[in-house]
Amino acid sequence: MEGRQYEQQLIDEFLKSLEALPEVSARLEAKQPLPADAKIDLKVAGQEVTLLVEAKKVGYPRDVQQAIWQLRRAEEAQPSRKGIVLVMIAEYLSPGAKAQLQAEHIGYFESGGSLYLPAPGAYCYIERPSAKPFERAVRSLFSGRRAQVIHAILVHHERWFGVHELAEVAMVSPATVSEVFSELERQDWISMQGKGPRKERQLSQPTALLDAWAKEVRERPSPSMDRYYVPGVKADGLMQRVGEQFGKSNLDYAVSYEYAAQRYAPFLSSISQVRLRIIKSSESKAAISDLGARSVLEGSNLGIIETAARGELLFRNEIDNVWLASPVQVYLDLMHGEGRSMEMAEHLRTERIGF
Repeated sequence: MEGRQYEQQLIDEFLKSLEALPEVSARLEAKQPLPADAKIDLKVAGQEVTLLVEAKKVGYPRDVQQAIWQLRRAEEAQPSRKGIVLVMIAEYLSPGAKAQLQAEHIGYFESGGSLYLPAPGAYCYIERPSAKPFERAVRSLFSGRRAQVIHAILVHHERWFGVHELAEVAMVSPATVSEVFSELERQDWISMQGKGPRKERQLSQPTALLDAWAKEVRERPSPSMDRYYVPGVKADGLMQRVGEQFGKSNLDYAVSYEYAAQRYAPFLSSISQVRLRIIKSSESKAAISDLGARSVLEGSNLGIIETAARGELLFRNEIDNVWLASPVQVYLDLMHGEGRSMEMAEHLRTERIGF
């Protein structure tokens, strides 16, 4: 009973959203059109459309497959298929679920207000933020130790991992890996093989996962960065001095943003600034001072993000005695860059990341 009441609540929300549209009237048929959950007669600007509706609490790609099957059955049971539009409604639909429904030309409605209605002559598309509890669940993938797991499987996207093996690579607990795997399975972004202790996963949708992470990064504030000016050097000379000074002091750091992107996949004729992450310590402060760097508000050529989390330096690469952040990390950092950073990001993704 509770399940049916919840479905009815979703259907009522859907009806209200439809009727809020200009020149639209909607009427729910009293007789339930099994195997669908509802049948709605819709009139849009004088044109009549019949909606067959399947309601779910949440919709991930695997839920969508089942809903599509149910809706196709309901469509086949109708006396006439003319003017019929199939629709899935849910409190939350994942980005992958929405993309899948659009590819199948099936409409959808989400409690947050998102609406896609591919009716002939009455096309409607509204995109709004998802319900916060579900949005937070996805966003939590890309923060803290979970982000280290995501970073690891993107860097090693062709590799099969067991839980404990990936935990070692990502420097996290097996419990954290299991949490991430569960969410990635719901999103249908990983493949599985084996059973029990020998069960392994491989990232099957690296593009979708990196797109989702980049979207989340763009929506959060830029990391706090201290800005310095080191006189008398250009970017290459400054980078050489940074490599020598930080190497002599045995400091853990990783250069990112435009300079690192240029080293991985040359794109611009020149770079004016070096930006990096460094593990915060008294030694790091001394090394920065020994560079002759002075703190400035404008005109900086050295930007430093101090962090206490060694996980932020995972998968860095040493090139010509300089430690560069991983191409994935550089790509994400460029989401907050200036000037032509977005162009650089896409060039890096095409030339070095590959998906």
